[in-house]
Amino acid sequence: MKTITSRDNPLYKELKLLAASSQARRKAGRTLLDGVHLCQGYLQLRGAPLQCIVSEVALANPEVADIVQRCEEARAHVTALPDALYNAVSQVEHGVGLMFLVDTPAREVAGPLAVSAVLLDNLQDPGNVGSILRSAAAAGITQVYCSAGTAFCWSPKVLRAAMGAHFVLEIYENVDLADLVKNATVAVLATSGYAEQRLYDVDLRRPVAWLLGHEGQGVADDLLALATHQVVIPHLGQIESLNVAACAAVCFFEQLRQNQA
Repeated sequence: MKTITSRDNPLYKELKLLAASSQARRKAGRTLLDGVHLCQGYLQLRGAPLQCIVSEVALANPEVADIVQRCEEARAHVTALPDALYNAVSQVEHGVGLMFLVDTPAREVAGPLAVSAVLLDNLQDPGNVGSILRSAAAAGITQVYCSAGTAFCWSPKVLRAAMGAHFVLEIYENVDLADLVKNATVAVLATSGYAEQRLYDVDLRRPVAWLLGHEGQGVADDLLALATHQVVIPHLGQIESLNVAACAAVCFFEQLRQNQA
């Protein structure tokens, strides 16, 4: 373990930049995982990080000390920061004082869509994107494809909302969804408040791709036209529609229910 005490240290400057800028995270192909839960999940499912960053006060926390020890045993770099320097980097208020610096996977679409997947068309809200990733992972879906206009999946807010789902998913970003849908070998189901076919009337006992759209505008018209089915989730009351993350969860778990029935 080494200690950094200067704000001019190159590593510290990199951490500050990555914490503050989505553009910097995309350009560097790196991001920060903040908190015990995310760091534990990464260690378990992906292995050692590039850097384990810990605040000096957090070293007295048994959970943090255990993670630091595991990182050292894996020969990962461990760096301690004075609390003031650490808090200037962390995006989590009242956090535990632990973060990982990790590479973000850069995946290229290798072939036609042939398994159950999620397609995100221009979703703007990081919390919604993270919630959808978490629901997808919990429902056994393994692939997520994001259009260029969708929130960056490796941003701190998406990571916190997904609660470790990133580490069991294959996430593809900046994808041409129209091309993906055209060549898919599985049915593509687009959610739409104007659809006539109910979700519960569709046979989901097979791989399907779920196409989910912008929070306000929904799935783009050109993509809707390419979908195999347009489906609606029936609901009661005066609310016009469901939140897209809630809609996604209903879809994923209806598919799971049918496959387990």
